[in-house]
Amino acid sequence: MSRPMIRHLAVFVRDVEKVAAFYESVFEMDVLHRTVATETEGAAVFLSDGHLTLAVLPQRLKGEVAHGINHFGFSVDNMEAISGRIKAAGVEEPQKRPSTRAFAELRGCDPEGILFDLSENGYTRSKASAEPAKEKAPV
Repeated sequence: MSRPMIRHLAVFVRDVEKVAAFYESVFEMDVLHRTVATETEGAAVFLSDGHLTLAVLPQRLKGEVAHGINHFGFSVDNMEAISGRIKAAGVEEPQKRPSTRAFAELRGCDPEGILFDLSENGYTRSKASAEPAKEKAPV
């Protein structure tokens, strides 16, 4: 099995479009996916530098994190093996993420309760996405 890699970082921000535009223009990140706002959640933007996926999520006054980092994600080759290691470390076994949440199959936490996602499918190949990522044509 190859070494697990951090491939996904999520941040809560007040102005999703402004922050997404910043990363897109300053760091030349590509927009992979945009969600549609609902009655309970604002729209989010997912960007990538070709390796790391950055989820820019809307800050909510009612929520587990008011502003800043929410969670990060690992790309893994063998979900069962990683889940076993997590459980063996005395931490709760990772749980399935809701089908409405794109880009990861499981959510776990470290001994301090810091959340992370786990994905065998990769963060740019989500099967749960309601709107497929738009691939950019090679230049």
